[in-house]
Amino acid sequence: MARLNLLLLLAVIATALYLVHTQYLSRQLYTELDRVQQEARKLETDRDRLQVEKRAQATPLRVEKLAKEQLQMRTTTPAITQYVRPDGTVIPAVVPLPPVTPPTKPAATGRAAR
Repeated sequence: MARLNLLLLLAVIATALYLVHTQYLSRQLYTELDRVQQEARKLETDRDRLQVEKRAQATPLRVEKLAKEQLQMRTTTPAITQYVRPDGTVIPAVVPLPPVTPPTKPAATGRAAR
């Protein structure tokens, strides 16, 4: 009977040690999970902040301002636009109109209208 009690005592001690070890591992894993979740929240916050900055940087007004200031670009007008044909000839976008001469009044013939 003493052997059985000793064997059962060893089994209880081994089970208790295994339980303590399992709880320790469980706490370590939970701590690691919590740390990773905090890091994921931080990364998500950073991603949202960067998306807001990206949208702010890509506004049409800002792009136009940078194009004018840093790249010395200007908006197109028909006066400066030219089209190139496949053969290499250049066509202006706006064909200059011939000068307009004001109409002349007919000369008086000397007869009075009655």
